[in-house]
Amino acid sequence: MSEVSGRIMVIDDSSTVRAILRVGLHRAGFEVECHENGGEALRSLEDAERQVLPDLIILDVMLPRYDGYEVVDHLKRHPALSGIVVVMLSGRRGVLDLLKGRLAGANVYLTKPFRIDDIVRVVREQLERARAGSRD
Repeated sequence: MSEVSGRIMVIDDSSTVRAILRVGLHRAGFEVECHENGGEALRSLEDAERQVLPDLIILDVMLPRYDGYEVVDHLKRHPALSGIVVVMLSGRRGVLDLLKGRLAGANVYLTKPFRIDDIVRVVREQLERARAGSRD
């Protein structure tokens, strides 16, 4: 197994999607934490005792209670969380959906169904970009 190259949080209400992403990303060398809804994930992120934040969040758009747009908006408005890279993942493929995701603050908007190899590639690219930006 390769060295861990980042911490990823997956927020998706589908247990199947969470399992696919958890296994695929773990095999690619990432630490993976999963949550089934936005409220649970935000509580975890804002936990005062939390020692380490994720480097990147893969966020489903269609979630119960707080949808993905609300979650990313909250992240971007919270000073301690605003630097986390967000990859939105949705079954919605329209141009307006993509635009809405980007305007909400997502770094990337991907659609379902997906190939795990494509997710891993995008995650690596986004983390490399974020790390390069933090060195400037």
